[in-house]
Amino acid sequence: MGSQEVSTVDWQGKHVTVAGLGVSGIPAARALHERGALVTVVNDGDDERARAQAAELEALGITVRLGDGATLPPSTELVVTAPGWQPDKPLFLAAAEAGVPVWGDVELAWRLRGDNGKKAAPWLAVTGTNGKTTTVRMLASILEAAGLRTAAVGNIGVSLLDAVLGDTEYDVLAVELSSYQLHWAPSLRAHSAAVLNLAPDHLDWHGSMEAYAADKGRVYEGNTVACVYNVADPATEDLVREADVEEGCRAIGFTLGAPGPSQLGVVDGILVDRAFVANRQKHAQELAEVTDVNPPAPHNIANALAAAALARAFGVEPAAVREGLRAFRPDAHRIEHVADIGEVAYVDDSKATNTHATEASLAAYDSIVWIAGGLAKGTTFDELVTGAAKRLRGVVLMGADRALIHEALTRHAPEVPVVDLERTDTGAMSEAVARAAELARPGDTVLLAPACASMDMFTNYNKRGEAFADAVRARADESA
Repeated sequence: MGSQEVSTVDWQGKHVTVAGLGVSGIPAARALHERGALVTVVNDGDDERARAQAAELEALGITVRLGDGATLPPSTELVVTAPGWQPDKPLFLAAAEAGVPVWGDVELAWRLRGDNGKKAAPWLAVTGTNGKTTTVRMLASILEAAGLRTAAVGNIGVSLLDAVLGDTEYDVLAVELSSYQLHWAPSLRAHSAAVLNLAPDHLDWHGSMEAYAADKGRVYEGNTVACVYNVADPATEDLVREADVEEGCRAIGFTLGAPGPSQLGVVDGILVDRAFVANRQKHAQELAEVTDVNPPAPHNIANALAAAALARAFGVEPAAVREGLRAFRPDAHRIEHVADIGEVAYVDDSKATNTHATEASLAAYDSIVWIAGGLAKGTTFDELVTGAAKRLRGVVLMGADRALIHEALTRHAPEVPVVDLERTDTGAMSEAVARAAELARPGDTVLLAPACASMDMFTNYNKRGEAFADAVRARADESA
């Protein structure tokens, strides 16, 4: 199916099983029911929240089976799944054996776009191990600066189903897609797409790095204008080469160095375009200054270049790229400057939950007191520590798997002082900030970039970042 075509499905009387309640399952069940499908929702959990959600759906005439997400209901013709359900679940194995297709919520949204009589907006899609949300929000800011009706949607928290079925008629959508979502989106065909980077992540779900990369690479399938890749990450360019794209679709690279033809890059502090210009062999177009990117850390400049590439692929003028980047404000807990105390900067990058994100965060500063630790999820830290050793003034470790980082520091940075905090109570972060402040010197950055998940001590990375920011601000008030 070409990217501008709209799929038409006769849903009337079609038996559809929706796997999972929650942010994707409930909207999917409602949308399908409204179109005449005979919907059965299956869900592993059977707690109070699930029962309340089930009651709302059952009041509409939707069948809900709680505590039984493993069995394929009889007569099922299609399964629509929440993205997090693993492919080896018995439900999906039964579906495969019965020849029943499985779609994710993204695939359903793709199929339903234009279903309510609105224009089907093209999708500019972004995936990658790290930087997806920031890049998509930068892209939306640029598109808005160009006067286009747009929204940042997908894995970013705004349901794609809500976007394609709501009242607003968009000109274009900036879409964040996870590897889970792409796994279950066989017919998605974006206008243009970017894979920002690839590093081991979610391997327990995908089964291997090769399978993880292949699912990321699905974002390039059927692209019509541009496949945007990271020059510094050859695996992303390999995915472009392997993709089956529409005739005329171009490979567009982004780099923190000087760009070659068909690339965007940086020259003397200027973001420049040598891809979407006349005579790109000789000419380049200035888009923005590095200082227009907030914050101007290297990995964030790369995000900005990827966003600019997708916007330029959609025909956005250079002035809108600059205006959109200047207007963009990063989400909380993404390399967020909290305060300066005694000539020491305190930065919250709680979203750096894996080593790839943390490597980029550490590379943004010259002298760092690093606060790290949490749930390692099977990660090793030798390569991360080896690369960052020369930048480390000191390290404060906390959380369940802090010993793994400590061992890597002992092997590769034995001269760096380490504070190992055993406590896991609510005051632990305050002590971590206090101990980091003792290690820091004027000109240093105290950086929360945990390289680990947060759930051993905090509800999520947001709560961890808030605890850090609260501790820093309390210290700032004491110093005032």
